Amino acid sequence: MIQKLGQVMVYVSDQDSVKKFWVEDIGFSVISEEDNGEGMRWIEIAPSDGSETSIILHNKELISNMQPELNMGTPSLMFVTDKLDELYEKFTNKEVTVGEVVRMPSGRVFNFADPEGNYFAVKEQVY
Repeated sequence: MIQKLGQVMVYVSDQDSVKKFWVEDIGFSVISEEDNGEGMRWIEIAPSDGSETSIILHNKELISNMQPELNMGTPSLMFVTDKLDELYEKFTNKEVTVGEVVRMPSGRVFNFADPEGNYFAVKEQVY
């Protein structure tokens, strides 16, 4: 039985640029960085204050050549924070591309983009 979501794979063209974005602008940490010596490199990142789920940055071109049947589109990821305004300001100050804060029935949310134009969302945790 499936018990939890462990990792989300995101396919990118420039792993180093996207890693730098997630670490320096968003504040994630590198959990591991591996290379099988045959061109297959993956980078595992996650929120710095601990998370059960991590993101694996894969080389889009390499994976596409290995498994052409895979959908290389970015999954829709929804992150959660209890400090939405503080996070929005931090991203804005780091010149991250962010959308407007929108009020939804379940709380406020905004989206942001990585250097390759992949969009993600952050939802306010309401207690």
